[in-house]
Amino acid sequence: MLMALSTRAWTLAELDRLPNDGNRYELVDGELFVTPAPSTAHEELAAALLSRLVPYVQSQHIGRVYTPHAVVRTLGSEVEPDLVVRPAMRSLPDTWAEMPTPLLVVEILSATTRRRDHEQKRAFYMRIGVAEYWIVDRWSRSIRVVRSNTEDLVTETVLEWQPKGAHDVLRVDVAGYFAEALGTPP
Repeated sequence: MLMALSTRAWTLAELDRLPNDGNRYELVDGELFVTPAPSTAHEELAAALLSRLVPYVQSQHIGRVYTPHAVVRTLGSEVEPDLVVRPAMRSLPDTWAEMPTPLLVVEILSATTRRRDHEQKRAFYMRIGVAEYWIVDRWSRSIRVVRSNTEDLVTETVLEWQPKGAHDVLRVDVAGYFAEALGTPP
C-alpha cells in the first residue's frame, strides 16, 4: 500500500536563507517552488510586453512597471512575477512587504511553471487582491486574463486593459506581440 508523504510548510525565514544560485525560489502558502533560469523565448516575451506596458503606465500616471526580482511578499508567501505594475506611491517603502498590492501581475508560462502559474499563484494573486493577472502562453500564443469574480478571458487577438485611474485603454495586438517576440508561427 502506497502512502502519501506529508511535507512540512516552508517559512519566509527559511526562504531568505536559500542560496543565490541562479534559480528562482518562491514560496506560496508554505509550498516552495524552484525555477531554473528562464529560456530566451521567455525573456523575449517579457521584453516585448514590457515595451508596451512602460509607455502606457507612464502616460497614464498610474504607477510603475517592475521586472523580475521585484517581489510580492505578503501572508507568509513570496513570489517573483515576470512583470508587475504597482500603483503610484508618495514615498518608497523600506521592504517588499510594505509595497502596495499590484494593479497587474504577469506570468509567462514555461514547462516547469505551468501548473503553479495556473493554480497556486492564481489563487494567491486573487486572494491578496491583485486586480488583474495575465498568464502568457507561448505555445497557444494566447494571453489569459484573470480577474476576481469573473470568467477568465483567453485572447489570441486583442487584449485591453484599463486599470483604475487610467484615462485611456491599453490595447495589445496579441498576434503582433507574439510575432515580434517569437517570430511568425510555423
